[in-house]
Amino acid sequence: MSIITKLTGAALAIGLGVSAAAAEELKFANFLAAGHPYTIRTFEPFAEMVAEKTGGEVTVELYNGGELGPGPVEQYSRALDGVADFAISLAGYTASTFPLTLVGELPGVLDEATGTATFWDNMDLLKGEYRRVQLVALWSSAKNYIFSASTPIRTLEDIKGLKVRVPSRNTGLMVEAWGATPVSMPVSEIYNALQTGVIDAAMIDGTGVNAFKLGEVSKYLTVGIESTNSPFFIVMNRDSFRALDDDAQAAILEAGRAASDLGQKTQLDVAAEGIAAFAALEGHEVITPTDEAIAAFNEASASIIPEVIAASGDGAQEVFDALSGE
Repeated sequence: MSIITKLTGAALAIGLGVSAAAAEELKFANFLAAGHPYTIRTFEPFAEMVAEKTGGEVTVELYNGGELGPGPVEQYSRALDGVADFAISLAGYTASTFPLTLVGELPGVLDEATGTATFWDNMDLLKGEYRRVQLVALWSSAKNYIFSASTPIRTLEDIKGLKVRVPSRNTGLMVEAWGATPVSMPVSEIYNALQTGVIDAAMIDGTGVNAFKLGEVSKYLTVGIESTNSPFFIVMNRDSFRALDDDAQAAILEAGRAASDLGQKTQLDVAAEGIAAFAALEGHEVITPTDEAIAAFNEASASIIPEVIAASGDGAQEVFDALSGE
């Protein structure tokens, strides 16, 4: 069902002296499956780090597959309302709450390899958006590319008029700038939507191939363009965090910062693996448009930036300048 990181009998034997009954056990709401790469490579190590850093006084139990409540969009509320102590979600699923964080998802703002460090280097500009919870981890993702069910997308003309799944409002604006129709939906619904023709294509990074089997319902993957990314976060219920002593709080924040780097590494590794796997599927094609076509996509994508900054409220221009190195 879930994985519990607890003190082992050996740890007790060497004198940590904390009984299972005395340990503070915290619930982690995870809408992803137990076998998902994030669960294995990021969330489980996070739980292990918390237990190790607190000497077993605080443990974390993962409730995978939406066990504490289904729906990726609702996960932020799980932590906010205290249904869970921790929750994993994407800032784009509750975009109105995180407009400054989502400045970082705009095309060309963050480098894939260094985006997470850039976020944390500028956290003073973002922390106000997390005042109702405790931010534990935040990382940038791989770029969102175009998975198409049956239409090869090599130019802007090819995507015009198509219905395209988007993970966030900003990605929707970008897709509109390309001349397509954005359709908002969580990642868990993409497979069926492509299979049934509800959408013609989907914006998601390469992790969608192996994690969500998108190669079964799409024949083409267009890469190489400037695109949005999808920042992820782990947040904690504010009261649960404040109920811990200073040492436990520090341990959770240290583990969260480490989990941020693990989350980014997981994303980039699995995305690259996914693109390679897609290319190897019979009858499938990974498309890299010509330089001229890429320039046309990028110009259209960049056109949304002034609008997003203007709509994102006070501080958005400062965040954009800081994250993009302007």
